[in-house]
Order: sequence, then structure tokens, then C-alpha cells
Amino acid sequence: MTATLPAPTAAGWTPAEWQAWRDEVRRLAREKDVVILAHNYQAPEIQDVADHVGDSLALSRLAAASDAGTILFAGVHFMAETAKILAPEKTVLVPDANAGCSLADTITADQLRAWKAEHPGAVVVSYVNTSAEVKGETDICCTSSNAVEVVESIPADREVLFLPDQFLGAHVQRVTGRANMRIWMGECHVHAGISPTDLRASVEAAPDAELLVHPECGCATSALWMVSDGQLPSERVHILSTGGMLDEARRTTAKRVLVATEIGMLHQLRQANPTTAFEPVNSRAACPYMKMSTPEKLLRALREGRDEVTVDPQVAARARAAVEAMVAIGTPSPVGE
Repeated sequence: MTATLPAPTAAGWTPAEWQAWRDEVRRLAREKDVVILAHNYQAPEIQDVADHVGDSLALSRLAAASDAGTILFAGVHFMAETAKILAPEKTVLVPDANAGCSLADTITADQLRAWKAEHPGAVVVSYVNTSAEVKGETDICCTSSNAVEVVESIPADREVLFLPDQFLGAHVQRVTGRANMRIWMGECHVHAGISPTDLRASVEAAPDAELLVHPECGCATSALWMVSDGQLPSERVHILSTGGMLDEARRTTAKRVLVATEIGMLHQLRQANPTTAFEPVNSRAACPYMKMSTPEKLLRALREGRDEVTVDPQVAARARAAVEAMVAIGTPSPVGE
């Protein structure tokens, strides 16, 4: 039976045990009025058993719109916080409350308050990959799919403090040409680890492949430089959010596509277009925090109603205003970040 499967790994499960696990997860979700949300970077088996798969903000908006009383968010802690911010009346669970985020951890609310004090009157734009407390000190949030649009909505004479991802910030500044934009020097350790060397080696091994690069990647600037230098044709290079990657996967007729983002995304791309070979630029680009949501922990969350995520109501109210300010500018990508 599923209850006796050994922890902490399901690597040795038989097909029958996997099916028993899936059946038990779906049964408990139905009985306990739970909607299961899985981030794009989760392991394939977690994605496949979920009700919805997508980026953190799209899933949080689905959580708010869901009729279910409980949300089980297979992702990292700040994502579940965002779901709680947008759906304060619902119970929000995560498989492992210790699943943090290296990017969100690069700035605290105290650090942001100090930065704001150095730049009075500046507009604070925070990537949704931040804690609830940081969102509470923010004027407007953004995703990687609408960061350019958000920054362009701010009057040209207003200084902008953009945080916390330096690579996404550099991408936005490059596209907008905005000089009065300060960028926090944070990074996602997984995306930063997809290096220009990785990119160059992958392109040399597959010179005819299309290239999809997430703007959080440390190699995004190198990809654009290779285009400007004539090493790659511009029509084959795309700097995209994960939602944009899914859209491109559905459109492309390329035989091979190189993908620079967390490797969990490959599962969604391959499902969207089974005839194209999607290959990682760096096969080691796996987020250990995302992978903390194991099959065993997902089942435990359903059985025991843990780990619950809470957000201080006053913090949540301020953070909700920053998210709603973003939504008022333009609807974020419905499927991916």
C-alpha cells in the first residue's frame, strides 16, 4: 500500500506503487476539497498529478479563483505566500515549509527599507520571486513576462528601484533604455549557474537549433551578444518567460531546441510539442528547493494537512496592493513566468 512506501525517495517504486500513489493523491484531494498546484520546475510526477501547472503568479491567481477550500502548492515558500495573499480566506499548504528560494533570500524587508531611504521618491518594482514582507514594501510587482511593460508604465522622470534579480533587471533596462533604474544585485543560483560557457558549448554542438533563454539566466546577455556579433541568427534566439517558452514550443517547427532554464520546464515543453527535441543548455540546472516537494511529502500534506502557510494580515494587505497594481497595468502571462 502507498502508506508503507519507504521515505524519503520514490526512486525504487514499481509501476503499481506509482499508480497507487497517484490514486491516493487524487482520492484525498477530492475528499478534502483540495486543489493541487504545481510549479513548472517541479518533478514530472508532481506536475502530472496536479490540477494545474504553471508559474507562481498564474497559479496563485488560479488558487484565488478556485472553489476549493484548501490549496496545496507544490513549489517554494514565497509562491505559497503569494497564493495566501491573493486568497486569504483559504487554507494554503506546501509539501515542505523549508523549501526556500535563493533569489527571494537575496533581499529582506529591512534591506529594502534602507535602499528606499537612499532613494526617496523612487518607485519600487519587485519581481514576484520575493517574500511577502518585501512585497509589502513594494509599489508594484512584476513577472518576467511583464517586467518590461511594468517599468514602461512608470513616468520617465521617476527613478526605479528594481529587485531582486540582476539579470532580469539588466534585460529590462536593455529593452527599455531606462537610465534612472537601479538594480538589486540578487540572482537565482540555478539560473545564474547556466553560464555563457554552457551556452556556447550547446550552440556549437547544435548550430541549427533554436534557443530559448529565461531572462534570469546569467547567459542571456551572452546570447544577445552572439546575435549582435553574427554568431547566431536573431530569429532563432528568444529571451522568454516560461509562458513565452510554452507559446514558442507550440509554434516552432524546429527539430531541436536548446533551453536555458530550470530543467523541470522541459517536461512541459515536451508535452506541448512531442515532435521537437527540447534539450537543456545545462542538464545540472535543477533547483534543490523545488525538488523538496517529493511524492511522499505531497501525500503527507494531503493526509495530515501540513505544512500550512500563513501571512500576517497587515503585510498581506500591503503586498496585495502591489500585486493588484501590476494586474491593473496588464494581465500577466496566463501560463508561465
